[in-house]
Amino acid sequence: MALLQISEPGMSAAPHQHRLAVGIDLGTTNSLVATVKSGSAVCLPDEAGRKTLPSVVRYAPDGAVEVGYAALKAQKADPINTISSAKRLIGRTLSDLQQDSHYLPYRFGDNGRVIELNTRQGVKTPIEVSAEVLKTLKARAEESLGGALTGAVITVPAYFDDAQRQATKDAARLAGLNVLRLLNEPTAAAIAYGLDNGSEGTFVVYDLGGGTFDVSVLQLTRGLFQVKATGGNSALGGDDFDHRLFCWLLEQNGLSQLNEQDSQLLLAQTRAAKEALTAAERATVHATLSDGRAIQTDITRQEFHNLTWHLVQKTIEPVKQALKDAGVTKGEIKGVIMVGGSTRMLHVQQAVGSFFGQTPLNNLNPDEVVALGAAIQANVLAGNKADDDWLLLDVTPLSLGLETYGGLAEKIIPRNSTLPTARAQDFTTFKDGQTAMTIHVVQGERELVSNCRSLAKFTLRGIPPMVAGAARIRVTFQVDADGLLSVSAQEQSTGVQAQIEVKPSYGLDDDTITQMLKDSMSNAAEDMAARARAEAVVEAESLVAAVEAALDLDGDLLTDDEAAAIRTDITALKTQMDSGSAETVRAATTALSHSTDPFAAKRMNRNIQRALMGQSVDSI
Repeated sequence: MALLQISEPGMSAAPHQHRLAVGIDLGTTNSLVATVKSGSAVCLPDEAGRKTLPSVVRYAPDGAVEVGYAALKAQKADPINTISSAKRLIGRTLSDLQQDSHYLPYRFGDNGRVIELNTRQGVKTPIEVSAEVLKTLKARAEESLGGALTGAVITVPAYFDDAQRQATKDAARLAGLNVLRLLNEPTAAAIAYGLDNGSEGTFVVYDLGGGTFDVSVLQLTRGLFQVKATGGNSALGGDDFDHRLFCWLLEQNGLSQLNEQDSQLLLAQTRAAKEALTAAERATVHATLSDGRAIQTDITRQEFHNLTWHLVQKTIEPVKQALKDAGVTKGEIKGVIMVGGSTRMLHVQQAVGSFFGQTPLNNLNPDEVVALGAAIQANVLAGNKADDDWLLLDVTPLSLGLETYGGLAEKIIPRNSTLPTARAQDFTTFKDGQTAMTIHVVQGERELVSNCRSLAKFTLRGIPPMVAGAARIRVTFQVDADGLLSVSAQEQSTGVQAQIEVKPSYGLDDDTITQMLKDSMSNAAEDMAARARAEAVVEAESLVAAVEAALDLDGDLLTDDEAAAIRTDITALKTQMDSGSAETVRAATTALSHSTDPFAAKRMNRNIQRALMGQSVDSI
């Protein structure tokens, strides 16, 4: 029975209506889903009470897709078909990975637009892998909340570029989620801290997750969350600390050219050792490789700190740049909010504390704080709370512009511009009689287009033929609250215009996404059919076992013809169990059940006779 949901006046979009909305932290290592209950944000657990979901997907031999702990458990034995850290791959190409790809155990495809992963279930992209994680979180939320979701706020690293943001939205579409907003992870953390603690002042959010690092400088005043500057590294995170320790382990034991299974085994062991060193001064890595070699190596906390200190320092440089962009000094920072599981490493805490001269804030769970902030934002956007209570102002992580003559990048919207935003700039032709202009949209801070990220190209046609420099073409850039871009161009004298909603030229196009959605729906039908067949087979197996046991015990009650008829029906049912559909299995089950009804009646009579044998009427 559904429970009535009661809202305070002004807290719901309609009387007696509370829209179910969630915040999702789609993480590199672990993901979480949270919602607002009774005015407080809480993370939703699974049926075992676990709030985190490992961001791991396995494509199993039987065609099933395993997500979370089951996939993580199988990763060592089946590394090629078990995908983890997909967030580091989403929205990128294989060339973007550079040195990272050599220690990833996957079989990559050669598609130049998007990373492809060859699995036993065919080619998969990081977008599809992420969609499986989001589907699982969506199902968890709907089960917990008892209804369909209105929408979700999904967090992304602040330094995700347009391609990575669009890829995240595509993954959500595949998962059947309505994205209310993409929210920068540091901003989500600030929302959680600001609303829970009533904090005011200038804060730094230091977010070191499994695969990405973000830093944001935020001004928090009562009811206003303004991001002043953001920075980071979308290819630096806890995975890199694991890999450095993994390489050290190989050096210590003289190992090289390990197979995928052994590599995954040792990576898992080094990750466990890294986590153990947070609480202990010493940890031991011990494992037995597939060739029988035994590995047992001790490492001290200090040795681990020395090995990975350069990675910690790589996070400090973006911090310095973010402070400079925001126009504030270290002394003006009221607090440093630590976000992400990797911030539990002691030398990370020490480095941040030493740089700012103050102890970082850790009073909220660093693993949950992003999801909690996203849930608070989702609750507002869903209409469950008046949005005039507070205002959120985010910023663009990278500059947006277009290519001008000579391969130069002209910045239209500089980085750290407050979102949403729109800016226009006039351009002109460079050739006499030019009637068309190609608009090449780029993202980045470099001066040359070749050093920036190409986002999209479109052509403005119908420009009146004039001498070079006479035409006036106004190009307008608009960035929405999700950080996604649309661009339009208009020739001023004629009004001819063209526009494009920018999607990365190397990402998934709409046709591909549509096909994926179709595939997803068709696979859902196949999954339902497979489930129905499995249930029918289980029922059939139970009936066959019962009938065969009865024949062994009381087969003498039947004539030869009666027994032969039943065994014929058993054989027919077993044939359907091997190759039939759910319907034919059920039909054969029904046929066997009907053919054994007379036999069941004879057995009942015999059992009654056995029970009454030797008893008087008075004793019954």
